[in-house]
Amino acid sequence: MPDKLTEIMESKRAEIAPRVRAVSERELSRLDASLPKPVPFAAALRRVDGKLSVVAEIKRRSPSAGEIASGASSLDQARRYRAAGADALSILTDEKYFGGSLEDLRGVSELFRKEPPGPPCLRKDFMVHPIQVLEARESGASAILIIVRVLTDEEIRVLHGAARAAGLAALFEVHCEDEIGRAAVHGAEIIGVNNRDLSVFKTDLALSEHLIPLFPAGVIAVSESGIHTAADAARARRAGAQAVLVGESLMRSADPAALIGAFRSA
Repeated sequence: MPDKLTEIMESKRAEIAPRVRAVSERELSRLDASLPKPVPFAAALRRVDGKLSVVAEIKRRSPSAGEIASGASSLDQARRYRAAGADALSILTDEKYFGGSLEDLRGVSELFRKEPPGPPCLRKDFMVHPIQVLEARESGASAILIIVRVLTDEEIRVLHGAARAAGLAALFEVHCEDEIGRAAVHGAEIIGVNNRDLSVFKTDLALSEHLIPLFPAGVIAVSESGIHTAADAARARRAGAQAVLVGESLMRSADPAALIGAFRSA
């Protein structure tokens, strides 16, 4: 089967090419100083009650699931998630493969500024250049995604440095033992296991069970994808996850509050 992740990354690099320009850490630091401070993302994933944190994702479609909630309003979904007590939001901003946009992130962030409080937002996209970090900060994100598998160590260094300069957290996504080591070298404070291998679209919660116990001490562990039931969330928690990132099942649910409650209490 063709490597879909390679296809997506090639498409993403081509997509942002017209926007690419030099972006220094100094420029990002100035931007950070000029904007309201982001809601702390890492703190949101460390619940004081010891229960599982839930990162609720706004996702209209995906290459694996197809159409999930075509035409869904990001603002309406954000309101539902906030009312349901989601600890953080993940907002997909990739249009071609996931049906999202930066406007979704901007709109939700503006909503939470006008109607506080609101949970912190992760810009969920295929990050390859600091210009995307700048866009994330301007659009109200609190964190960005760094997919270790698809980036060189130099690209990771630059992206993570840009995120820090912009006042953003970084969720390092890993799929194998080697990638845990690479994330650790770059000082990752939040590491997520994507249980779905985007190269072949196989999803297996056993991956979290294998990898999370290998995380460095003190790292916030997140289990991503394949979480549909309380039993799934319980598996992730037993593996050592402090948070789960859930999209498809929440987008399809008629009662996301009940589902989030079930995940949290798993």
